[in-house]
Amino acid sequence: MNMGNHMALTGGRIAVALTAIALGLSTFMVGMAMALFAVLPMLLSVRAGRLIDAIGVRRPMKVGAAMTFAGCALPCAWNSRPALLLAAVLVGTGFMMCQVATQNHLGNAEAGQRLRNFSLLSLMQAVSGFGGPLLTGLAIDHLGYRYAFGLLALPPLLSLWGVHLLRRRLARPPPPLPGSPTLAPPRVRDLVAIAPLRRVLLANMTLSGAWDTHLFIVPIFGVSIGLSATTIGVVLSCFAAATFVVRLLLPVIQRYLAPWKLVTVAMFMASASFLLYPLFDTVAMLMAMSFLLGLALGSCQPSLLALLHQHSPPGRAAEAAGIRMALINTTQMSVPMAFGALGAAVGLAPLFWAYSLILLSSAWRTRKLAFAPRPDHRE
Repeated sequence: MNMGNHMALTGGRIAVALTAIALGLSTFMVGMAMALFAVLPMLLSVRAGRLIDAIGVRRPMKVGAAMTFAGCALPCAWNSRPALLLAAVLVGTGFMMCQVATQNHLGNAEAGQRLRNFSLLSLMQAVSGFGGPLLTGLAIDHLGYRYAFGLLALPPLLSLWGVHLLRRRLARPPPPLPGSPTLAPPRVRDLVAIAPLRRVLLANMTLSGAWDTHLFIVPIFGVSIGLSATTIGVVLSCFAAATFVVRLLLPVIQRYLAPWKLVTVAMFMASASFLLYPLFDTVAMLMAMSFLLGLALGSCQPSLLALLHQHSPPGRAAEAAGIRMALINTTQMSVPMAFGALGAAVGLAPLFWAYSLILLSSAWRTRKLAFAPRPDHRE
């Protein structure tokens, strides 16, 4: 079910960016439009997590899928700047609710099953991450911008139907027992104070920022060197194809690389990809850089999600997932705004190199965790 909402999100970002460029918006305004995907999720994801801990996942999933559908359908009916902005808000917020609920539902399992659940979720999102940009690029070139949004509205509609079919399995959790610690007023700082959980959140934020930087810069970079919407979609789909490939291989990779070693290697690989990206303008090399980046970033999510649930206190796993989403959406909002303003002033190549340095410094810090034989970092 979450696969359809993720396809709408990944395709919707590309559709909003390319439609905004076609409507004559500046790089800064495109960045503002992309940031709106993250504003409400950044502010509301922790509260959404607490709500899901309290009432279960079914109703948040239903509301989230409905919002995602409405966000994609709106620009199809009314292709204008206000519609694009509202679509970004609806799709981003709807996906956030579905994502937190899905992660909480899959995380309520034993440690071994939890990692398999998150590996399967990541694999499915790799498929939707491939299909969303490719479908969007083809639809824009051959049908137009409005019909591209119309096609993107179909997957969340199917997700909404899936939630209805599984309504009995998505049961409400039992209420906490009297005197349970979960009845105490929840505080975010209590979760952030847990050192292993804090390290997972910071690493996830850095890697997610790399993911969103790529999705934001590549469409603008592609337009600047004369690529069509279909070609840009193909380049971005190579990234998603790499995430699919690496997640198929994760059961083997995880036998040899502990979670923090995997994260550190991924950060070094992603840093190299961002460093080399703007040095090429041929489609083949851009596809190769996109694929390399997808291998790096796609390898980490299942382990980080499993570690997140492993180190979350009982009854607060969805809230911890909400904090993760808040941090992710902070980068999704700040990166397009900051890089949009900087891109208009200094060009696009320095933006690639700036995030390459961020990843390199993060990898240098996490190398100590990667080679420290501490049992709390293992699944």
